[in-house]
Parts: sequence; C-alpha cells; structure tokens
Amino acid sequence: MDFYFAAILQGLCFVPMGLGIYLTMKIFNFPDITTDGSYTLGAVICALGISHQLSLFILVPLILLAGAIAGSCTALIHTKLKINALLAGILVMTALYSVNLTLLGRSNIPLLSYKNLFSITLVQDANSNTFLIAGTVVVILVVILNYLLRTDFGIAMRATGNNEIMVRSLGVNTFKIKWIGLAITNALVAFSGSLIAQFQGFTDINMGIGIVISGLGSVMIAETIIKLLPTDKVWINLGMVIIGVVIFQLVLAFTLSLGIDSSLLKLFTSCFVLLIVALPQGNFLKGSLKR
Repeated sequence: MDFYFAAILQGLCFVPMGLGIYLTMKIFNFPDITTDGSYTLGAVICALGISHQLSLFILVPLILLAGAIAGSCTALIHTKLKINALLAGILVMTALYSVNLTLLGRSNIPLLSYKNLFSITLVQDANSNTFLIAGTVVVILVVILNYLLRTDFGIAMRATGNNEIMVRSLGVNTFKIKWIGLAITNALVAFSGSLIAQFQGFTDINMGIGIVISGLGSVMIAETIIKLLPTDKVWINLGMVIIGVVIFQLVLAFTLSLGIDSSLLKLFTSCFVLLIVALPQGNFLKGSLKR
C-alpha cells in the first residue's frame, strides 16, 4: 500500500506539470515541447538553490522565473521569427539541455542531506506530511488558475485556442496571449520539476526526457473523464487534470509492481498514452471495419 501511496504523492508533485500541459494543449491549442527542458531547468535551479541553502521564498520565484523565460523564448521564436510552434519548442528544449548541464556542472546532484519544502513538519508521519504539503500546493495552484481562466485575459486565451484569426480580428494581441500563456505554463512545469527533485531527493540532467508524454497521457485521461461530466466549469476541469495525473502514476506503479523491467517503463508509457488517445476515438475499431 505504501508503494501506491508513494505513487499518489509523486502524482501530486506532477500536477503542476499536468496543469501546464493542459493549458498549452487544450486551452490555447499550442503543441509545446519546451516542457522537457523547462521541467529539468526547474529541478536544476532547485538543486542549486537548496545546495546553497537559499530560502524557499527566494528559490520558488527564481524557479518560476526560469520556467517563464524558457516559455517566453519559445513564444518569441514562434511569433516573431514565424517558426512552426512544434519546431520552436524543440529548438528551445534542445538548447535548454546545454543550459541545464552547464548550470548543474555534472550529471546529477543528491539532495537528501538538505532541507527542502517537504522538510516542513505539519504532522509526524513523513508520508502524510508530504501529502499535506503537496496537496496544499496543488489547491493553491488550482485556485489561482481557476481565477485566471475566468478573467478577461483567461477568456481571451481560451478564445485564441479556439479561433486565433477571429480573436485577432477583434483587436486582441494574440502574440501577447501566447507569450504570457507559454510563460505561465512553463513556469508551472519548472515548478513541478523542482517538486519532484525535492520529493525523490536528487536532480538528474536526464529527468525531463519524455516528460511531455506523461503529461499528455494525464491530460488525455482527464479529458476522457471531462467528456462524461455534463459541466464545463473551469475548476472541475482542473480537478479532473489532478485526477488524471494521479491515475497515470498509479497505472505506472501497478506496471512496476507486476515485475516489468524499469528500463521498459518509457516503452510502456508510450504504448499506454497511445491507447488513451486512440481508444476513445474508436480509431482501432474504425480501422478494422474498413478492412
């Protein structure tokens, strides 16, 4: 049971990343691959700050700022240089690998001997304490995003994802929308990377590889649940993203508990996401009927 509870705790740390990918993929329809780099960037900044005993009140804004800068670079490349959105994200993600390696100075940094966010004691049981802290962070993020998406800017961001040409014709600066939107989402992803680094007790230069697949799988699970609900309330959709992230981590934990080699976990993750994307749309069934 502790194994699955640990998966839930890890899922809560992944929630900011899931929320960020939900915003880019589903709110303003931008295929952002920057997340693989910004996730690791957040973990790297976190490791450097914790190892130098930097206060969390200073470290957290630095992590969010670093992620926001990464997202802003992607937005500028896409909007100003007219580069394809997918390619812009790949370019920034590739550049961030060198940036992260230069900042880190080595392939990984252990953090177990340093105090971090989860060192704050609310209750005596370590797992329950981590759950309360991570849960509080998630609730705060959901409240902030729920408010943001209900503001005029949030409505403009959602409208940009639905029909950018129409929104631009109404005089809305879609460049500003994409810029701020990508800055927010990558700040969330970077923050998630820092939470995972603190939770697992180390930062590794390769920890962000393929993280966008995990985020996409979580978002697709959330979208499947959302379709079953007769509501379009923002806070409910955000709540479903949280559930989607946790379910995704529980599925991976169940897979590992079956004895599958951990080296095959990325392969299983890709196949699982493929099933999530394909089955609700009936792609497999349609293909077989055509034959």
